[in-house]
Amino acid sequence: MATKEMKTSTLAEMKDEFIGKVGTQERDEYEYELRMEVLGRMIKAARKERHLTQEDLGKLIGVRKAQISKLESSANSATIDTIIKVFKALKAEINFNVKLEDDFVKLA
Repeated sequence: MATKEMKTSTLAEMKDEFIGKVGTQERDEYEYELRMEVLGRMIKAARKERHLTQEDLGKLIGVRKAQISKLESSANSATIDTIIKVFKALKAEINFNVKLEDDFVKLA
């Protein structure tokens, strides 16, 4: 009796096949959406750690609860200014890294 071997794929191979190869517009859009969702989750976690409601956080930065909810579900439509205000209100440090090909840009 012959047994069939199951083909295995890495996550990177699956992304290449089903989303698009690195550098394609589809893959760039996917990676961007994923980063924005992670950022939204980080904001939510930091807000909860500070024992703040969405309404409380909104008042701290001058926006409505609905905007905080939208931001936490996906930071996609937020400006950098808003994101910085949110983390500042949460007394959370935020770091940005800029990577040019294989080298990180460092500010003195």
